[in-house]
Order: sequence, then structure tokens, then C-alpha cells
Amino acid sequence: MTVGLWRSALVLGLLSLVGPFAIDMYLPAMPEIVVDLAVDETAIQATITAYFIGFGLAQMLYGPWSDQAGRKLPIYVGLVVFIVGAVGAALAGTAVELTGWRFLQGLGGAALMVLPRAIIRDLHTGPTATKLMALIMLVISISPMLAPLAGSVVVPVFGWRAIFFILCGGALLSLLLAGTSLPETLARSDRVPFNFRALFLGMRTLILDRQFLALTFVGAFGMASFFVFIASAAFVYRDQYGLGPTEFALAFAVNAIGFFAACQLAGPLAERFGLTVVIRLGAAFFAASASILLVLLLTTETHLFVLIGFLLCANAGFGLALPTTMVMALDEHGAIAGLASSFGGALQMLTGGLMIVATGPFFDGTAIPMVAVIAICACASFVLTLVVRSRL
Repeated sequence: MTVGLWRSALVLGLLSLVGPFAIDMYLPAMPEIVVDLAVDETAIQATITAYFIGFGLAQMLYGPWSDQAGRKLPIYVGLVVFIVGAVGAALAGTAVELTGWRFLQGLGGAALMVLPRAIIRDLHTGPTATKLMALIMLVISISPMLAPLAGSVVVPVFGWRAIFFILCGGALLSLLLAGTSLPETLARSDRVPFNFRALFLGMRTLILDRQFLALTFVGAFGMASFFVFIASAAFVYRDQYGLGPTEFALAFAVNAIGFFAACQLAGPLAERFGLTVVIRLGAAFFAASASILLVLLLTTETHLFVLIGFLLCANAGFGLALPTTMVMALDEHGAIAGLASSFGGALQMLTGGLMIVATGPFFDGTAIPMVAVIAICACASFVLTLVVRSRL
């Protein structure tokens, strides 16, 4: 099936916005939720961890299911589950209830991470797939730029619960978009019947594929660094630098610009220099920027603009590597693209969620613990690129 690159990017990108908006729009409200529910910051950070863990676990279902049933039905089901979770979160009376409903939201939102990647693999491979992945990320880029700003406007006027009703409305629109504008990209003749033997053999293939695991964890540690930033940034910018919700939203948006601008360079650079070169270059820049920032924080009184500038550079390096790792990881597994997308995505999300849990006790409201974890993740990503086989 031939589908225009830009049309595919627009439709898949808009569907993929649901998950990021569920995270980014929520961030400015976190300090208010702490006060409203009378809990500490760690309890509200746990709501983000729950979302990521649900997001990661559910990916193991949607991929194999989509290889059997096609790509559209799992998208519909994921959106419905997401909507139920959003309504529940809006009505939650305690932090425990909110954490549970956010977990359910993650279970639903996972479909919109797995399925677009599998659809890309159905349509394209190599540099063309990298271009499409980058175009989707260009559409998604409005989330970290606009979602926190939207949250900072909504919360003072309508309260934090309104955010979840807005997310519910966005998911309903996405459901309509999926039904009217998204073609089925997996032909019936290419579908794989689901059975435990096939699942076991597919998982065995992926686990024994050193290239697949290396590429997956390059992205996993990069995603983990971003998750730690998401869970910590609102409190760091408020407690250490005194920013309000709107100022935080603007700072967060600036940090995201580097990531999405670099994503757009990934496709052209991959065509010219090869996929592996782009991954290593991006990971090296990611590691260098994060490490230098950590040294500055440990040795000097670092200004807010220095923090934002180096985080922008670090995110740019990660943005250069991420879409390329996604494409390369799936390139050799077209027959089980859904399972490969699910397994890779699950590993990435679980790594991020567990990193938040592991580093939570060290969080003290300053930038040092946050940046230290980002630097560790960035260096781990770079080391893993060294075992990736060269690929033009």
C-alpha cells in the first residue's frame, strides 16, 4: 500500500500526540496536586512512574495482537482504555487512586506508541522510514512546547482535574481520526496467527539478537533520562530557580526544541553518512553535553540559562539518535514488526520507570541529582552504540 509520506506523518503524529499530552500537560499541575491531595512530591512522582510502567507492560500485548488482527483494532481498544483512565484520574480523591488510574491510562496509551512504529515498518524501511519517523516526531513536537503551556493556563482557572477531561476529549477526537483517516497497513495475507509457540520463537529471536538489544537500550537509556527529567523538572525549576507554572512551561518547551529539531536532521544525515554514524554522533553529543553540565553543577553556581542550554544540547543529541535506533532495530524483523516494536518499547518504558523509582530517594529539589542521572544514562547510551554493527 502506497501512502503519502506527509499524510502518514500527520495522521500517525496526531494519534501519537495523545500519550505525550498525557504527560506534558500534567507537569505544571504537579505542585498543586501535592497540595490538594496533601501528599509529598514522591507520591506524585509515583503517578508518572505508574503511567510509564503501564505504558511499558501493555506494549507486550498490542504488538503481537496487531500482528494477528491488524493495526487498527488495537488502536481503537487502546484509546477506549485511555479514555476510561482519564475520567477516573479526573475524579480521583487520593494519590493512590490517581496512581491507579494513571496506570490504566498508560495501558491504553501504549497502543499509540507501538502501532505507529509497526505501521511505519509496514510501509517503509531504511532512510525513508527514518524520515517518516522524524516527520512524526515533528508533529509530536507540539506537545512539549504547547502542552505544559496549556496546562499552566488551565490549572489556575479550572483546577488540575480539568486536564484529564481535556485529555479525554483529545482521545475521543483521536478515535474519530483513526476511524476515518487511518488505513489498515497490514494485509490479511501478512498477518501472523497468535500462539504461544510463535510468541516464544519471536521473543527468542529478539533476545538473541545483539544488534536489536543494543539499539533498543541506546534508546531505553535516552528515554530514561527524559523520564527522570519529566518527573523532576517541575520541582527543580520551582524550588531551586523559583519559576512559576507558566515560566516552567516555557523552560520545558525550550529544552524540547533541541530534541525535535535534531530529529529532523536524522533522515538526511542517515542518507548521507549511514545510520550507524548518525546514532554514534548523536549519542556522543548527548553524553558530552550532559557530562559537562554535571561538572558545572558540581563545581559552580550554575545559572538557569546554563542549565537550560546544556539540557537543550543533550536533548538534541538524543533526538538525533532516537529515530534512527527505532528504524534500525525493526529493519531486520519485518515479519514480527509488531512484536519487535512492543518488546523494544516495553524495555524502553520499563527502564525509564524503574530509573525514576531508583533515583527518587536521592531527589532533593535541586538540579544535581536530576542531571547526574541524565549524564549516567547518556554515557550508557554512548557505550552501547559502540557494539552496534555498521549499516549504510
